[in-house]
Amino acid sequence: MLITVTVNGTERTDEVEPRLLLVQYLRDVLGLTGTHIGCDTSSCGACTVLVDGEAAKSCTILAVQVDGGTVRTIEDLAGPDGALDVVQEGFRQEHGLQCGYCTPGMVMASTALLAETPHPTDDEIREALEGNLCRCTGYTSIVASVRWAAEHADGRSPGAGSADGPAS
Repeated sequence: MLITVTVNGTERTDEVEPRLLLVQYLRDVLGLTGTHIGCDTSSCGACTVLVDGEAAKSCTILAVQVDGGTVRTIEDLAGPDGALDVVQEGFRQEHGLQCGYCTPGMVMASTALLAETPHPTDDEIREALEGNLCRCTGYTSIVASVRWAAEHADGRSPGAGSADGPAS
């Protein structure tokens, strides 16, 4: 099937198998390997991306389902000069990662949360991230990372990424 999708601000048209998962399209067809495959059952959230501005687990969506839509991946957050986005910087400042495997999904889910709720409570942060698993941390530093990003969002880095949504 022929699909056209805007990924990280660039429109792409590709022939794909109808059964190809979005995560496979991103990684194998487009070479965007920042989106991780963690469980293939939608349990871990490592594959979370933004689809039309909403956090979505890309291992549960077929590539053909995003035909005509927009997808934003972790590769789109940093600025052209490599400056970290405010959420990425929050994870750096508050040590919200250890092995880093879950980090892209956590960052993308946090980005979606802050776009909808710019000043979330700790409970709202926990609720927004409940579908993302981390096997290394106790989540305290992840919540602190998102809180840091919310507190510093007005001074966002130039990592505005694409024009299809807020950069946080």
